[in-house]
Amino acid sequence: MKLVIGNKNYSTWSLRPWLLLSAFDVKFNEIQESLFHEGLKQRLQKYSPTSRVPVLIEDELTIWDSLAICEYISEKYLNGKGWPQDQNMRAEARAICAEMHSGFNALRNELPMNCRAKRKIEISAGAADDIRRIDSIWSEYSKKNSSIGLWLFGEFSIADCFFAPVALRFLTYGVQLSPQAQQYAEQLLSHPSLLNWVELSKKETEIIAEDEAGTE
Repeated sequence: MKLVIGNKNYSTWSLRPWLLLSAFDVKFNEIQESLFHEGLKQRLQKYSPTSRVPVLIEDELTIWDSLAICEYISEKYLNGKGWPQDQNMRAEARAICAEMHSGFNALRNELPMNCRAKRKIEISAGAADDIRRIDSIWSEYSKKNSSIGLWLFGEFSIADCFFAPVALRFLTYGVQLSPQAQQYAEQLLSHPSLLNWVELSKKETEIIAEDEAGTE
């Protein structure tokens, strides 16, 4: 099984399935492609019809969407444990992942993931709304399910993987959170697999100018 990813410093979508595989000790071969714009589409067309990362390749199967990759990993390698075992919790986890997958555009555009940096930035009203919504999600579910574990749904799941890039963004730009959300963010940022990703990102030297937002 191969997972094609972009630069660890910048690629939020790559982080999500990489983190799931790593957290559950599923063996895979990593192929990293630079996200530098020159020749990017042609380079990624070797792996995916969308010319985007991440891409999971196993035998004759190619999966080119991060959520679909996580679903496949959970079904084939984790006996469904990528999601909560309780049906209602599983539905809620899928709902917030779908919300993350398709929304929060202001946050994505204004606060790009940049693991190596610490920056100051002026955010728009739209990005502030996105931050408040994420704070609400983290606060609600980490508190609601705290009796069974430390994560959004008790045990570590795809939901936590989907919000990991956001936690890194908040760290980079010094975003202030409510106490409950901050506690969850710190828990997520201390996950060994996420710490490993960050350490590897710091060894990268390539700079993608459009993802270098804010001021030092």
